[in-house]
Amino acid sequence: MIQVINKPTLTGQRVTLRAPTLGDVPARFELGNTPEIQRMFGSDPSQARDITQSAAEFWVKSHIDDPAAWAIDVDDTLIGAVRLYGVNHADKRANIAIGILSEAHLGKGFGTEAMLTLARHAFNDMKLHRLSSRVLAFNERAIASYEKVGFQQEGRERQSALIGATWHDEMIMGLLSSDLADVT
Repeated sequence: MIQVINKPTLTGQRVTLRAPTLGDVPARFELGNTPEIQRMFGSDPSQARDITQSAAEFWVKSHIDDPAAWAIDVDDTLIGAVRLYGVNHADKRANIAIGILSEAHLGKGFGTEAMLTLARHAFNDMKLHRLSSRVLAFNERAIASYEKVGFQQEGRERQSALIGATWHDEMIMGLLSSDLADVT
């Protein structure tokens, strides 16, 4: 069931984080399931299948229903999503996750800008103190992006992700509200 959730639109220099809508289904379908992108998310690329219409609808609806998930737009084009989860208001912390689904937009700083925009919202508007993330250790592009935002590597969980028949480590990364002040 789709809930109506009032999410603020968050604007960076080149990206807009906005509430997903059912109108995003065709764009999500067009983005497909690129095997290499799926690998960076922790899925076995040999198991990647073409996206179906119902899978695109499910993806969009799940982001609509999530009170802390935003679509990432560049020039009015859906390129992925970013979200906060496990929000703990008592401890003023949350986890952050991002997925750039458009191969054409990878490596151009859009993910970094989207994370920075959401981190500013989390710290300034939601009054959180800490954001955490887990990143596959081989995903050097994602780690570099997180570090540009100010995240620090806080630990490594050995062999915590099984992709295909191979175990991979995950990096545990954290960002404090005071770390973000140094990022421009």
